[in-house]
Amino acid sequence: MPVTEIASRESRRMALSLSKAAWAAVAGIIVIVASWIMYADRLLAPQHAKISIVAVSIAGMIGIVLLLHRQFARDANPKQASDLSAQIAYSIITYSPFPMLILDGAGRLVTMNEATSQLFGYRKAELMSEEFHVLFSAPDKEQLAKSIELVLGGAMQQYSATIIHKTGSELEVQLVCLPLIQKNTITGAVVIGQDISDRKRNNERIRYMAYYDDMTGLPNRRMFMTHFHEVLERSGEQFVGMLYLDIDQFKLINDSFGREFGDMLLLQVAERFTRGLSGEDMGARMEGDEFAVLFVSLQSEAELLEKAQELLATLEEPFEMQGFPFHVTASIGIATNRNDPDASSIIKKADMALNRVKEKGRNDILLYSEEWNSSSLERLTLQHELRRAIQRNEFVLYYQPQYHLMTGRLIGLEALIRWQHPERGMVSPGYFIPLAEESGMIVQLGEWVLEEACRQNKLWQDAGLPAIPVSVNLSIRQFTQQNLAEKVAGVLHKTGMAPCYLELEITETMTMDVQHATQSLLELTKLGVRISIDDFGTGYSSLNYLKNLPISRLKIDRSFVRDIQQDPDDAAIVTAIIAMAHNLHMQVIAEGVETEEQLNFLKQHNCDEIQGYYWNPPLPCDRIADILAEEGRKNQEIPG
Repeated sequence: MPVTEIASRESRRMALSLSKAAWAAVAGIIVIVASWIMYADRLLAPQHAKISIVAVSIAGMIGIVLLLHRQFARDANPKQASDLSAQIAYSIITYSPFPMLILDGAGRLVTMNEATSQLFGYRKAELMSEEFHVLFSAPDKEQLAKSIELVLGGAMQQYSATIIHKTGSELEVQLVCLPLIQKNTITGAVVIGQDISDRKRNNERIRYMAYYDDMTGLPNRRMFMTHFHEVLERSGEQFVGMLYLDIDQFKLINDSFGREFGDMLLLQVAERFTRGLSGEDMGARMEGDEFAVLFVSLQSEAELLEKAQELLATLEEPFEMQGFPFHVTASIGIATNRNDPDASSIIKKADMALNRVKEKGRNDILLYSEEWNSSSLERLTLQHELRRAIQRNEFVLYYQPQYHLMTGRLIGLEALIRWQHPERGMVSPGYFIPLAEESGMIVQLGEWVLEEACRQNKLWQDAGLPAIPVSVNLSIRQFTQQNLAEKVAGVLHKTGMAPCYLELEITETMTMDVQHATQSLLELTKLGVRISIDDFGTGYSSLNYLKNLPISRLKIDRSFVRDIQQDPDDAAIVTAIIAMAHNLHMQVIAEGVETEEQLNFLKQHNCDEIQGYYWNPPLPCDRIADILAEEGRKNQEIPG
């Protein structure tokens, strides 16, 4: 056969081999691309990926080598096939976008590609003959040594580890280690890696965005609900309670000062709401200005109510906003798993309680009642519990001291009712006063308060403590009674207290029936009892009739005092009330004074008296006795 024909035939055979090799290479590449497509979605949930994308890609590359080697081994002589396989392997290692390196039987570095150098930050010459494990963090070195040992035994290994970059920073990498076989003998290992640091950071960011509120950093509704369901599944009969909170008039704050101001306020509120949470307790921002707090570590509704009171107390300290103090209040609805094991249902009940608080004036706490679904049952239950509470002395009185503004001397006490429920603990007036008014039991409750306040004040006087007036609030039902003056006279006679030490507080709305108001107030003042108007400025009253009523004092509502430094309208109203009262020869007392700035403003405008947390909150009897005793010592020290 001519030489040219032989050469031509050999060329066709080589071309066919190259064509088949090309198709083999294409097949391998398709394996790689398909693997990336199949597992790309698993980047978002790596904990579920059974096979890493790196391993599948590597399998594709190895497939290329094997297919090419097999094809040429079949169609070419062994030496040509061996040389070509070596060239292909060299090209893959050198130009692979994945870091690839070769270890000897002792785990030392033999060679590596440029991608490895870029990942680790070292030049090739700096790592040659170094032990591979020196590149890894201490916790991963032992695992790496075990993996290399298994690879040298013939097994493929795949795991994640932390390497130390030349700069000292840490990188998360995923490694695949394959045995290196020469002449049927394992002489080392091939290590292929992928930097997954960015992927892990992205996964964490995605998880954070899915389960946390980006502004406050608190868990969001989704995470709260997931945690709540898990807690209820594990708790069994264990007591679990939650608070649903809402910042009062937050929309007005946003509209007045802007959303940036509102966001900063929410950030500070969130920090206060979540102080001291422990264990499985959780605070979350549900939406807007609504927050939820889950308590798993408490034992009773009484403890839950106490926690709610503590949360409200954290808002008493003003927030520092743009260089000046800013006051806010919150409303809280409460529900528990006592009669309901479902998280969604409990949240709904807490939200219902929250809405009732907002309907009845805000800045209070309300525990969800299962009887709310039946108004008739609610009234019967309330009537029974209120009557039982009076019979069993479950109510107690707290007293808030009132002070002369210029001298700081104690000039009076306001009696405030509290309910010491045998099961629920200390119940806020915001819970039972509105229901008592609806049921009519407020009259009996008011009579108890009047008698108890007079009795206690007379006991203090008999003990030698300074004699000062005590103020008692009258409900509108009490005030409309035809025999009010007779009842008051009967209480004074029964307790033995002089009328001059009793002050009755009414609201502006009670004076709308001018004829009845005038007659009742005149009868009371004939007894020697003083009259004051509570929450002045929030109701309706005719100044023409007001000047003719026997009123000795006006009390400025706390809503005007609270924003006296921030709201020019409130400042103008307070100034006008003080001036008007003085022109009508009335004393003025401001309630809800909490800061020195409010105190100084009231001093500058000649307010007569104040009460509020700045000097004292409402206190029980024993604490008031101590204050009275201290006041007596001060009076004795004053000369003449």
